[in-house]
Amino acid sequence: MPESVAVAAVTFDRPDDVKTLLGALAAQSAGISSVALVDSGKSPVKDIAESSAANVNYVRSKTNLGGAGGFSLAILTAMASGADWIWIMDDDAHPEDPGCLQALIDGANERGLDVILPLVVAPGKPDTLSFHFRIDGRLTHDRAEVAKAGFIPGVGHFFNGALIRRDVFFRVGLPDLKLFIRGDETDFMIRLRKAGIPFGTLTTVALSHPAAWSEVREILGGRLHVLVPDTEFKRFFFYRNRGHLTRKYKRVRSLAADAVGYPVHFARTRDLRGFRSWLRAYAGGFRGSMFGPPSDHGF
Repeated sequence: MPESVAVAAVTFDRPDDVKTLLGALAAQSAGISSVALVDSGKSPVKDIAESSAANVNYVRSKTNLGGAGGFSLAILTAMASGADWIWIMDDDAHPEDPGCLQALIDGANERGLDVILPLVVAPGKPDTLSFHFRIDGRLTHDRAEVAKAGFIPGVGHFFNGALIRRDVFFRVGLPDLKLFIRGDETDFMIRLRKAGIPFGTLTTVALSHPAAWSEVREILGGRLHVLVPDTEFKRFFFYRNRGHLTRKYKRVRSLAADAVGYPVHFARTRDLRGFRSWLRAYAGGFRGSMFGPPSDHGF
């Protein structure tokens, strides 16, 4: 009997993207038993979910749970369906082709993995990766260059497209609600590594998702880079969570890179306000404070 797959998806005011995602899921050659869709948006998409060809279990949240909380609720809902595998999706992502899920299942079974991820490519630019990989010491967004590997162990861009066996969540837990957005995926990846659960990226299959190229700032001739999200809201949570995870997991290399990279970046751009905002959020996360809903931080 083939193993069953349930999708855990989240959405926040992206009705057109939800239509695209649900359509792509319904078209998968490998059967999907159900789609747990958690909607935290201000404009509910229940009608879209109910009219979809996919079997959608629509869950309405009147509280904005963030990506971490939304994924946690969606994953639990998907797990409760009894599925063997959970396939995680953001609303603005979708499988590149109908064979995506089957390729991931086959790739996981061939390698004896309980966690496997696809590449993530930019919408309308399938030859360009949305998130970089570091190849031979330098950053690249070139899909063809990365695809040569076939499979890259120990590296992946969570959570979009991550196919995870149900039992893994009992071993490492769910995404951390406390992190809200930007950092929950890194935390989960670290927990996988600490638990000794192998994972990696299957480079022969891809998901489409908006790119993050604009966030990358190369420092010291490309030998170092920092990420600077494009809104104050995202920047706060990213900086805070990075500081928190650096201390939580004693990530000395990350601390050293941040202590050099961000001051250099803000000095080069002469952005004193940006530096102060980074330092405040990063230090708060490092101390284990400044958590709570967005409203507590002026958003």
